[in-house]
Amino acid sequence: MLGNLLIILVVSSNSHLHTPMYFFLSNLSLADIGFISTTVPKIIMNIQTHSRVISYVGCLTQMASFILFGCMDSVLLTVLAYDRFVAICHPLYYQVIMSPHLCCFLVLVSFFVSILDSQVHNLIVLQLTCFKNVEISNFFCDPSQLLKLVCSDTSTNNIVVYFVGAIFACLPFSGICFSYYKIISSILRVPSSVQMYKAFSTCGSHLSVVCLFYGTGLGVYFSSAISQSPRKVAVASVVYTVFTPMLNPFIYSLRNRDIKRAMWSFLSKMF
Repeated sequence: MLGNLLIILVVSSNSHLHTPMYFFLSNLSLADIGFISTTVPKIIMNIQTHSRVISYVGCLTQMASFILFGCMDSVLLTVLAYDRFVAICHPLYYQVIMSPHLCCFLVLVSFFVSILDSQVHNLIVLQLTCFKNVEISNFFCDPSQLLKLVCSDTSTNNIVVYFVGAIFACLPFSGICFSYYKIISSILRVPSSVQMYKAFSTCGSHLSVVCLFYGTGLGVYFSSAISQSPRKVAVASVVYTVFTPMLNPFIYSLRNRDIKRAMWSFLSKMF
C-alpha cells in the first residue's frame, strides 16, 4: 500500500509526470490499493482470531470489492497497452488522440465495466446462497467458494460464473495482445536498432506487470476449478492478491527513470 501510495503522490506532485501514461499508472496504483485492502485485513483477522468465519453480508461485500478492483486492474492494463500503442505507432498524433477528455473517459469506462462485472457475480451468488455466517477455506470470498457451500447442484451456476469471469478477463487480455501485435509490427519496421531498443524498453514495465497479473490470476482461476486442496488454492490466492499489487510499484519504479528521478526529488523535499 505504501509503494502504490508513493507512486500516486509522486505522479501528482511532479508536473513532468502529468502525462496520459502516468495518469493511468496512478489510477492502477489506486486500484491496487483497493485490491489489497479487500484481502489483507481478513488475513490479519484470521491469524489473530484463528477463525475463518465471516458474515454473509461481509462475504458478499468482500467478493464485490475484490472483483471490482481486480477487473479494474485488468481493464487499466488494457488502457495502458492502448496508450503505448498510440505512443509508438502514432507518435505525431499522440497528444491529439490521448487528450485529457479521452483519458478520463477511459478511466470511467474501466470503473463502470468493473462495477458491472462485480454485480453480475453478486447476482449469480445471491440467487442460490443465503447464510447467517460463512466459514470459508480461503481468506477471501469468491463465487466458487460460496457455491461449494450450497447443498443443491450448482454445476450450471459454476459454468456461468467461470464463463462470465472468462469474458471479463479475456476481452481486456485480447485488447492487450492486439495492441502489442501492432506495437511489435511497428517496431520491426524501424531501421535503427537504438530506436528499436528504446521503443521496446518503454513497454518493459507494462509487460512485466501484465505477465505477473495474468499469470498469477490464471493460477488462482485453474487451481480453484481443478484442485481439491484448500491449501494450494490459498497459496495461489496469496500470490495473486498480495504479492502482485505489492510488486507492481517496484516494477514501475525500478524500470522507469522518470519515476525514479521524481521519487528521489519527492523524498528529498519530504526529508
